[in-house]
Amino acid sequence: MKSQSQQIAILFSLCLGCAHAETLQLKSPDGAVQVEFTDADSGPTYNLRFQGRPILGPSALGYVLAQGGSLQAGLRIRASQSREVDQQYDLPVGKTSTVHERFNELSIDLAEAGEGARALRVILRAYDDGLAFRYVLPVQPALKTVDIQSELTQFAFTDNHRCWGLNLGRYNTSHEGEFDPIQAAQIRDFHRFDSPLVCTTGNAAFAIAEADLNHYAGMYLAGRGDGGLGVDTRLSPRLDEPTLAVKGDAGQDLVSPWRVVMLAEHAGKLIESNLMTSLNPPSAVQDTSWIKPGKAAWDWWSGPALAGVAKVGMNNETLRGFIDFAAQRHLPYMLVDDGWYHGSGGAGTFNPDADPRRSIADVDLPALIAYAAERDVGLWVWLHWQTLDAHMDEALALYEQWGLKGIKVDFMDRNDQQMVDFYHRLLRKSAAHHLMVDLHGAYAPTGLIRTWPHYLTQEGVLGAENNKWSRRITATHNVTLAYTRMLLGPMDYTPGGFAHVTPAEFTPRFVLPEVMTTRAQALAMYVVYDSPFSCVSDSPDRYVDQAGIDFISEVPTRWDETRFLQGEIGEYLVLARRKGATWYLGAMNNETARRVKVPLDFLGAGEFDVIHYGDAGTPEQLSSHAQRRSATQSLTLDLAANGGAVARLGPRP
Repeated sequence: MKSQSQQIAILFSLCLGCAHAETLQLKSPDGAVQVEFTDADSGPTYNLRFQGRPILGPSALGYVLAQGGSLQAGLRIRASQSREVDQQYDLPVGKTSTVHERFNELSIDLAEAGEGARALRVILRAYDDGLAFRYVLPVQPALKTVDIQSELTQFAFTDNHRCWGLNLGRYNTSHEGEFDPIQAAQIRDFHRFDSPLVCTTGNAAFAIAEADLNHYAGMYLAGRGDGGLGVDTRLSPRLDEPTLAVKGDAGQDLVSPWRVVMLAEHAGKLIESNLMTSLNPPSAVQDTSWIKPGKAAWDWWSGPALAGVAKVGMNNETLRGFIDFAAQRHLPYMLVDDGWYHGSGGAGTFNPDADPRRSIADVDLPALIAYAAERDVGLWVWLHWQTLDAHMDEALALYEQWGLKGIKVDFMDRNDQQMVDFYHRLLRKSAAHHLMVDLHGAYAPTGLIRTWPHYLTQEGVLGAENNKWSRRITATHNVTLAYTRMLLGPMDYTPGGFAHVTPAEFTPRFVLPEVMTTRAQALAMYVVYDSPFSCVSDSPDRYVDQAGIDFISEVPTRWDETRFLQGEIGEYLVLARRKGATWYLGAMNNETARRVKVPLDFLGAGEFDVIHYGDAGTPEQLSSHAQRRSATQSLTLDLAANGGAVARLGPRP
């Protein structure tokens, strides 16, 4: 990563032997985020204000250790160290190409009193758009191990905020579901909310998440056990020792992920934040020239279904048809899904005899890779994670030799410490073999795309595949995802369904599924949803001579800038993204039709040619308008129920 400027100032504050509570203060560079840290008798706490408004009241910090129990009460400040950082880094893929990172940091050393005292370090960072903090449990004589049973981290709300969260209810899941509205007072101790939990309060919004998850257990949020407003953390238990969440390494400090509170004046402005990537280490991939975002044809979602093929299925003829479609539509990739290798085809069921180094008799994968390469199309392949894990080194080396471009790894469905370790091992080894990665059945993103930029996208989202068997993919759900799950990073929602019907007409079906939103909303997903690797999911037959497919072919998957323009959670959203000098606008609407007037003051100087596609008479129809606009003007969008709109705004020569 390129760093253009960095300024670091170190200050020390010693308080050896303090017996009374001490309070330390930290502010963001612009002063909007204000944090107070106190070593109270009951244990260390922090509170948070944003632009003068209280967001979190005194919130507990600490651990329950496998050795010695609670590490909380009696911890006193022994020393503190602060620094200021102002730097810039580049993202090879993502919603922005360059990030200006500014934060003030306070590192606080705490210890108990007396013989056998234990120590803990808490590091806090105040950004202009959020607070992050983490624990460091040092190697120390008082502890033979640094194994963790649970965290005592708390987020104590100052009011009965209105929130939106995904309550999974348990630990081992695919991390897919609706982000439903809930009042803070209704969050219970037995709930298990996934990241992020998004809440609004007055003229502010915040989202609780975690970043830089590495060799640690994933976090969930539950109602406070003491009955107060807010949430406590819960850590995913290990499979081998369920009483433990984290096993430390002998002789090494244990470092937790960052606990993150993203902050903005409006929930939509949280979409612009780069806090999740900023809290991760710089890129571990030195040469990123082989990492190329793009869209892909995909055989699974449609059935598969393809006209003109004698026997549609997992075979050479069917896959060549999808490759031909990718070439015709200038899509750089084609994704071959479940069933291509020996012993696969059981979806989530792990077959110990499966061999990902050997394709089935009906699929000549090396020949298909060559066929695709002749047409400027690269192939990705699907893998069950356990099958890959059993043969990882040999399989990845073979895929690089064959010329595969990427792998889609599925059905992890966990975020315990062992699974987190698998992610990092896979990403390290896939980078060494120049293979891009899409993870399905994945836990919520933690900003890893900065460290591993070949990690283009992931699931952990209730996406369009569910149209095949349920009525859950509503317009409200689609809009809400942009304000919730998408805050954390790319999401492989798998858009592109082109059989549009009204909700009253919709029927779930596995082959050639329908969607209950409009064609304009389908196009908008390619602008609104963040995913550097994105599928064009329907059957190639459904795109023939269809309005909107040209827009899908041209819209970028990597952006230089992202701007939230208008909207409310669960109601509608208007987002603008820039690639070079050209802006793309995407609007998505819930079940209530509305007219939206969008100011264009985000545009630069001069006039722009605008091509605007919107809703028309039926869900499958598109309206089309060519206009000329400048930054002093606006664009009016008539959004149908379940509808949307897109626009391309290119500067005039």
